[in-house]
Amino acid sequence: MKSTKMKYAGLGILTLLSLFILPSKLWAQTDIATITAGIDTLWVMIAAFMVFIMQAGFGMLEAGLIRTKNTCNILMNNFLDFCMASMGFYIFGYAIMFGAGNAFMGFKGWALIGASHEGHLPLYATWFFHAVFCGAAATIVAGGIAERMKFKAYLIYSFLISATVYPIVGHWIWGGGWLSQLNFADFAGSTVVHTVGGTAALMGTIILGPRIGKFNKDGSANAIEGHSMTLASLGTLILWFAWFGFNPGSTLRVGDGSLIAHVAMTTNISAVSGALAGMFFAWKLFGKPDLTMTMNGALAGLVAITAPCAFVEPWAAMIIGAIAGIIVVLGTIFLDKIGVDDPVGAVPVHAMNGIWGTLAVGIFGQKAMGLAHNGLIYGGGFTQLGIQALGVFTTAVFVAVTMGLVFTLLKKLTGLRVSREEELKGLDISQHGMESYSGFQIFTTR
Repeated sequence: MKSTKMKYAGLGILTLLSLFILPSKLWAQTDIATITAGIDTLWVMIAAFMVFIMQAGFGMLEAGLIRTKNTCNILMNNFLDFCMASMGFYIFGYAIMFGAGNAFMGFKGWALIGASHEGHLPLYATWFFHAVFCGAAATIVAGGIAERMKFKAYLIYSFLISATVYPIVGHWIWGGGWLSQLNFADFAGSTVVHTVGGTAALMGTIILGPRIGKFNKDGSANAIEGHSMTLASLGTLILWFAWFGFNPGSTLRVGDGSLIAHVAMTTNISAVSGALAGMFFAWKLFGKPDLTMTMNGALAGLVAITAPCAFVEPWAAMIIGAIAGIIVVLGTIFLDKIGVDDPVGAVPVHAMNGIWGTLAVGIFGQKAMGLAHNGLIYGGGFTQLGIQALGVFTTAVFVAVTMGLVFTLLKKLTGLRVSREEELKGLDISQHGMESYSGFQIFTTR
C-alpha cells in the first residue's frame, strides 16, 4: 500500500515538473516574434468576428425602424451586403487598397494572387479584418435607401462600392496613399468607413427621392414610424458591442494591452455621452425623451470616436460624444427641412458624425499618443486640423461624385426605384415574394 502511494506521489511530482519544465523548453525553442504574431493574429481575428456581428446589428436596427411590409427586403439587403462586399473586396478591393501602385490606388494582387503584404499578421488575417470593415461601410447605405429601392439595383451598388470606391479611399488613408503621406489620422474608420457609407447613403436617398407620404405639399415632413422598437434597440446594442472589436481591434496588436484598454474606454465614454446628449437634447426640443434619438445618439458617439479613439483622453471622448449626440438630432431635423428622406438616420449618424469625429482628431488629439502634430487645444495650431479637414472633405466629395454617378447610371440602365404600386404594397411581396410576418398582407381576388 505504501509503495503504491509513493508511486502515485512520484507520478504527481513528475507531472507538476513537466508543467513548468516543458513550457520553458518550448519557449526557449520558439521564436518570441512568432509567438507574438500568433497572439496578435488571434486578437485581430476575434475583433474581426465581432465586427462581422455588425451586420446583424445593422439588420435589426434598420428592420425595426421601417414598416413591417419592407422588413424582409431590408434584411436581404444587409445579408447580401456582406456577400457582395466579400466578393468585391476579394477580387478587386484588396489589391486597390493595399497593392503596389501610386498615391491614388493599388494595382497588384487581384484575388490575392501575388498580393503584397507588410506587417507581422498573416495575409488572410489582414484581408478578413478589412473585409468586414468593407461590409460595414456598404451596409450603412441600406438604411438611407430603405423601402423604395429595387433589390437588383442594390446588389449592383453593393458590389461596386466594395470593389472600387471604399478601397480607393482606404488606399489613400490606410494603404500608403496621398492622405497617409500627409499624416492624415483615422485610427479605425470615421472617414474610411462611416463618411464613405454615410455619403453614399445621402446620394442614394437624394437620387431615389422620398418615400410616398413622407412630405406634404407645403414641404412639411410626416413621421413614418418603424414597426419594432424592440428590434431597433437590440440592433443598437449589438452594434455597440461589436464596436469593441471595431475600434480596439484596430490596434492590430496586443502588446501590454494598454492601448486596447484605452481605446475601449474612449469608445464607451463617447457612446454613453452621445446617448445622453441625444436624449436630453431631443427631450428639450420635443418635450419627450425619444428612444430613436437616444439610440442614434449612442451610435453617433461611436461613429465620432472611431477616428480619434487612440489619440484622445477619456474627458475629450466625452465631449466628442456629447457633440455627436446633438449633431444627430439637428441633422435629422435639417434633412426633414430640405426634403431628404433618410428612414433610419444613416446620414446624420454616419456622414455628419464621421466628419465631426475626423475633425475632432485635429482638435483634441495629442502627438504623445501617436499623432504627427498636436491638436488645436494642445498648441498644435491648425496643422493637424487642416490635414483632417482636407482628408475628410476630399473623401466626401469623391464619394458623392462617384456614388452619384453609380446611382444615376443604375437609374437609367436597370431602374433604381420600385413602382408606386410596389412601394405601397411593400417590397417584401413585390421584390421577394414573401412576408416577414406571415398573414400581414390581406389579398383579394376582386
